[in-house]
Amino acid sequence: MNLIFLGAPGAGKGTQAEIVCEKLGIPAISTGNMLREAVKNQTAAGLAAKEYMDRGDLVPDDVVVGILKDRIAMDDAKKGFILDGFPRTVPQAETLDAMGVQIDKVIEIYVPDEKICARLSGRRVCEGCGNSYHVDFKPTKVEGVCDACGAAVVQRIDDKPETVLSRLETYKEKTAPLKDFYAAKGKLVTVEGQEEISETAKLTMAAIEG
Repeated sequence: MNLIFLGAPGAGKGTQAEIVCEKLGIPAISTGNMLREAVKNQTAAGLAAKEYMDRGDLVPDDVVVGILKDRIAMDDAKKGFILDGFPRTVPQAETLDAMGVQIDKVIEIYVPDEKICARLSGRRVCEGCGNSYHVDFKPTKVEGVCDACGAAVVQRIDDKPETVLSRLETYKEKTAPLKDFYAAKGKLVTVEGQEEISETAKLTMAAIEG
């Protein structure tokens, strides 16, 4: 089962991807991690990407899809995979198609804007190990201190309310056409994000298996 997870920043698609990975025994492939891994392993596509990254340029779609093809050829992805963070635009989706990467279903986790703003503006991230917390849903044991490593826990600029609204607008502008692209192929399934992660997980699994 080859899946793509879509969702606005803060909709919880990363969390749902992790849950589905465990249940189905397939890897979640995040573009950022994949690029860093390819550069570290000095693969041909990784070295091509490094040239762009070193210059501070965006890595072209065909290079990213080349790295993706290398990644999904690995043994752990034989039963399937979840793409998280790619494709972000219709041209990227078309490049994916053109390079023969088969996608079975596209799961969109939908949460209304006002709920996302409340979720994200309460999010806090550890400066040391990167662990994520939330002032309401997952507070640290000691305020401002990471449970795991003891480093400071801060609000990222990305999570400030005014930035969140701007990110949501960008997401809608770029990703709405992508939803139409996959809906036209009969592959898009929308899951309404619930208050409880476990409830969203049930709906997500039903959408995948349905």
